[in-house]
Formats: sequence, structure tokens, C-alpha cells
Amino acid sequence: MKAAVIVFPGSNCDRDVQVALRQSMGREPLMVWHKDADFDEVDLMVLPGGFSFGDYLRCGAMAARSPVMKEVVRRAKAGVPTMGICNGFQVLCESGLLPGALMRNASLNFVCRDVHLKVETSQTVFTNKYEAGQVIRVPVAHHDGNYFVEAETLAAMRERDQIAFSYCAPDGGAAADANPNGSLEDIAGVYNETKTVLGLMPHPERLADPLLGGIDGRPLFDGLVEALS
Repeated sequence: MKAAVIVFPGSNCDRDVQVALRQSMGREPLMVWHKDADFDEVDLMVLPGGFSFGDYLRCGAMAARSPVMKEVVRRAKAGVPTMGICNGFQVLCESGLLPGALMRNASLNFVCRDVHLKVETSQTVFTNKYEAGQVIRVPVAHHDGNYFVEAETLAAMRERDQIAFSYCAPDGGAAADANPNGSLEDIAGVYNETKTVLGLMPHPERLADPLLGGIDGRPLFDGLVEALS
């Protein structure tokens, strides 16, 4: 299996994703600079978190117009599995690969803490190592993670099972303080219609090794390697 990590100016989580992929794949992923208009064929593309271009405009807006994104969008639409984490999620929405938008957190504060997520479906290349309904613990670190989509689109997404992860209490139930950013219906991650593109605000790469304090994020990377090898 070959994977590519897209490297944007100012991002700070591209190396974290590189390490997580290396541990699961047993080889180095391709690190692709944002100005590259083309790159080698790969089985997976990952857009990391971490303030691309400083996000001085709207989060993800400048990165979505990088030269490399034309090729990312082309390949993603052709079916190459693509994952965007945190800022990468914002870039995927800005590039039109995922529906909806990420607005400022409801508290207007930057949030950095562990949260609990419910895995909504295990029938994807991203979540095949989890069980549907499983609760995992993963860190968040963002200022603009408040997911919103129009009611009509959300209804269609629900019907197509496009919700990937939802914020929840440790026991899997709903809780007022479980949602760190005020996202619509506690949504933490979504798929495109074919479930080949995933965007999620939490950082699974930051909890993919015992040295980081847990491994709840590791099955996501292991599952991708197993499914795509």
C-alpha cells in the first residue's frame, strides 16, 4: 500500500500523520508539497490538521486552492480513499469533496482536550477495525470545528449513512458537555456519498501509540492498510 500526506505551509500535524501511517504500513508515506501539481499513484491521500497557510482567511479556504488540490480532487472523485483531519476536514469541505462547513466553535474559544466519539458505521475502509456503536477516545484541538449543513442535505446524509463519528459521553450517551464545539447534532465526522472520502475534526493520529497515552486512533490506520493492501 502507498499513501500520500499533503503538506501545506503552516500545518503542524503532517508529521504526526506521517508517523501514524509509517507505524501501520511499515513504510514511509509520500510527503507531497502543496505546490506539486502531480505526484505518484497512491492508494490513500491524507490531508492533515494544523492551520494551513495560518488560516488567515477562512479555515481551509486558501489550502483548497493550492495547485495540488486539483489533483487531489480529481483522484478523490475517481475513488481514491481520501481523509481530512481537522484542518484537512475544513479543506475537504472548502474544495467541495464533502458537504457542509466548519464554523467557529460555539464557545468562541479554542478547544484542546480529549473527547469521546461514537463510531456510527464500521462498513467503510476507514472504520472496518471498529464496531458500529463503539465508543473511542480521541483528542481535539481547534477553533473552528462547529459542523453545519442545511437541514435538507443533512436528512439525505442520514438516509445514506454518511455520518462517520458523533461526539458522545464516555458511555455512548448524549451529554451537554460532550460536544466541544456546538456542531450540528453532535457530528464529529462525515463521509461523501460513496464513503471514499472522510473528514473528521478529532485527531486519531495523536492517539495511535501507547507512548501518546492511548491507541484508540490506531485501528483507523491499521484498518486502512488492511483494506487497501
